[in-house]
Amino acid sequence: MNEKRSLKKLLADWATAVAHTHHRQPPAYDGPDVTLAKLTEKTDEVEPGSGFVARVRPTGDGHPYIGKALANGASLILAQRSPEEVGVSVPGDVAWLQVTDTAETLAWLSAAWYRFPSRELVMMGVTGTNGKTTTVNLLYAIFKAAGYKTGMLSTLKAVIGEREEPLALHVSTPEAPVVQRYLRQMVDAGLTHCVLETTSHGLAQHRVTAVDFDTAVITNITHEHLDYHGTYEEYFQAKARLFEGVAASQPDPCKPYPVVKTVVLNRDDASYHRLAQIQAPLQFTYSLEDKTAGMHSLKYVTDPGGTYLEIKAAGQSMADLVLPVKSKLLGLFSVYNMLAAAAAACAMGVDHNAIQAGLQAVELLHGRMHQIKRGQSFIVHVDFAHTPDGLDKAVTAARGILHLTAGAGRVIVVFGSAGLRDPEKRRMMAEIAAEKADLSILTAEDPRTESLDDILEVMAQGCRRQGGIEGQTFWRVPDRGQAIYFALTLAEEKDFVLVCGKGHEQSMCFGTVEYPWDDVTATETALDAFLAGAPMPDLGLPTFQPDR
Repeated sequence: MNEKRSLKKLLADWATAVAHTHHRQPPAYDGPDVTLAKLTEKTDEVEPGSGFVARVRPTGDGHPYIGKALANGASLILAQRSPEEVGVSVPGDVAWLQVTDTAETLAWLSAAWYRFPSRELVMMGVTGTNGKTTTVNLLYAIFKAAGYKTGMLSTLKAVIGEREEPLALHVSTPEAPVVQRYLRQMVDAGLTHCVLETTSHGLAQHRVTAVDFDTAVITNITHEHLDYHGTYEEYFQAKARLFEGVAASQPDPCKPYPVVKTVVLNRDDASYHRLAQIQAPLQFTYSLEDKTAGMHSLKYVTDPGGTYLEIKAAGQSMADLVLPVKSKLLGLFSVYNMLAAAAAACAMGVDHNAIQAGLQAVELLHGRMHQIKRGQSFIVHVDFAHTPDGLDKAVTAARGILHLTAGAGRVIVVFGSAGLRDPEKRRMMAEIAAEKADLSILTAEDPRTESLDDILEVMAQGCRRQGGIEGQTFWRVPDRGQAIYFALTLAEEKDFVLVCGKGHEQSMCFGTVEYPWDDVTATETALDAFLAGAPMPDLGLPTFQPDR
């Protein structure tokens, strides 16, 4: 936010943008106009000309910090309570904007600040529990192959033309001002399309509320983030917002290409029947084998070398055409991700040659079924699987690859469960590992301020419920690097070592400190040390035990 904006002009532009729509209208405001240099929810960023946003989250409330924001010179206070309720005196030249939801208002003010850039882009949103990042990358590659100037916002990075930027740690969908800033940069760079990874947090916290999506894609909806959403139903409703928004909106004449508001659904997922009730102008489905879907697979084979897939679609660009695809991506879940991306592109009228080229162009993504070879006699992969469904699919994929190649090898899985996140996952993931893998090593995965020992005990209980025996079929190794190394010492020829949970992430949180961490690098280091007959080196985590 480098340019300055008038508060009343932002509100007026918001009113114009949502006129005659179902979207939230701006709040009535008759106070003083102020010129704003930025909007922030951090008091240490507040200076004269700043608008302070008193965000209300499950983990905190910004209202107690309004006094400090005023002392630092805030020109605007965006709050959900009155000055009397907060207990502050407001100077006459400071604007106080009281609203129902500060996060939602911030989303619309941010969109107005950047002149509603999503209205000038064909916007594709991808949501789901697992597979979002891969599907976003596949869609991006397809539209690039089709010749469209396309941008991307995903867990891994933001791509604006030829420029790439990593996103903040542990972030999938950035906050609304960041999303809108990137979208404006894309428009200014001459881009016409954008693929945006859209998480349940991003939807529930209004980070993408003011984004004008044209196509919504679902991968799947399974157990995840119940620490935040509370129940599966609330989690589902957060995901459904993306589809409801697309179905209820009208095509914007400012779009660079004509669009039909489209939802793309997974006919094989439990979410299908409920999402299918959302009446969008165009509904397109995909399935592994269901021939009534708009797109389905006639054949697929996945092995350590990649995946061969034959796709058949009824869409306008691929009617009655069988499309063969050779991809470097692995596992049945990758087949679903490719079907999702291809279905979305097909529904949007992309040529079948571009769909084929885009699917085949995507390399193995960092930390997504990432194979590591150092001349060892067993298979080693790193994957981001950090949910019960994701772990289930990753172990199943490993088992399938073993059956195609090594035959009777074992699956050895290393994984943890994050602190201050859905605690039910700990038991569920441990039960899945005990049931479907041969050996399990329980370790750290961002314990944050929770006790790592307590987390591992819950996981151990889950293993025991499925017949696991500690010291024989599962082990607890708190240090993640040493856990990976220990898994390698257990591996025999033709086994499959699967390191799950961190994938592409670049840090590990203990307490409130983010320690540098990369699962791929850690696994490579562990494998090099193991093959050299050396002990596991200290990778800098506070859990490392030199004598282990």
